[in-house]
Amino acid sequence: MDFAPALPTFFVTLREGVEAALVVGIVLACLNKAQQSQLNRWVYLGIGAGLLGSVLSGIVIFNSVAQAQQALPTLEPIIEPFFDCLFCAIAIVMLSWMLLWMTRQARSLKGDIEGNVIAALQGDDAAGITIFSLVCIAVLREGIETVLFIFTNVQQSVTAVIGAAGGLLGATLIGLALFKWGVRINLKAFFQVMGVLLILIVGGLVISFFRNLDAAFLAISNFDPVNADLCISQASCILGPQLWDARAVLPDHEFPGVLLKTLLGYREQLFAGQLLAYVAFIITVGGTYFRSLGAGPTAQKSPSS
Repeated sequence: MDFAPALPTFFVTLREGVEAALVVGIVLACLNKAQQSQLNRWVYLGIGAGLLGSVLSGIVIFNSVAQAQQALPTLEPIIEPFFDCLFCAIAIVMLSWMLLWMTRQARSLKGDIEGNVIAALQGDDAAGITIFSLVCIAVLREGIETVLFIFTNVQQSVTAVIGAAGGLLGATLIGLALFKWGVRINLKAFFQVMGVLLILIVGGLVISFFRNLDAAFLAISNFDPVNADLCISQASCILGPQLWDARAVLPDHEFPGVLLKTLLGYREQLFAGQLLAYVAFIITVGGTYFRSLGAGPTAQKSPSS
């Protein structure tokens, strides 16, 4: 089995999982410091509920798409690329926003979480529910982002799930290393490297989004070529002229093309509209990310130190 297509899901899940692990670890450390370890069970319940909610959201999304395709079989050529566009767009927005938001909030993350836990402990009766909600929301947020990313890679559903499992395992090990084994990890370097990889991976999603959008417009035009001809180009429907066709030289479904596709957004066929969108994304989101690094991303030392 070719595991290269699993790499994007692995890196996304690893980064999102480490973010959730930091929240969990800070909460557990704060409870231990306050000698309130009896509330640890609410943390574990929050983790379980967040993971369960992520899985259920994936099942709901999958069933909704399947039911829509079954209910409207004649429109399936339109529905499939439309949903691909929808999931790509949501994943692009959520992953980009969370990357920029976490980079800006990294310096105050520990203090904010500890403040919420202390406030919850002062509430006595509602402490457990508040801690459960804090952890559950953190895990659920990262889990839903991963689920949406998996749905953008439905063609490699098995390898995408394998990548997600590997990323989750890696995030768990990093969390244990930080908060249980006292291992010092340079989180600043980790998140900076993962941030650059995430920008490139999401850039690839931008290319896929416009390819799916082109397919949706083409399907609509073919469905009613007289009244709904949306195509404005001969080489493609809405993407303009083709810039290259490297299928015979460097196909993106074979090594090393599949690795370039996985990590850098390479495509064996590329059109002008896709390149313009990719460059615009890298300049805007990538530029904003690198400028925000000066705000002080996650501290280099382990929170347990």
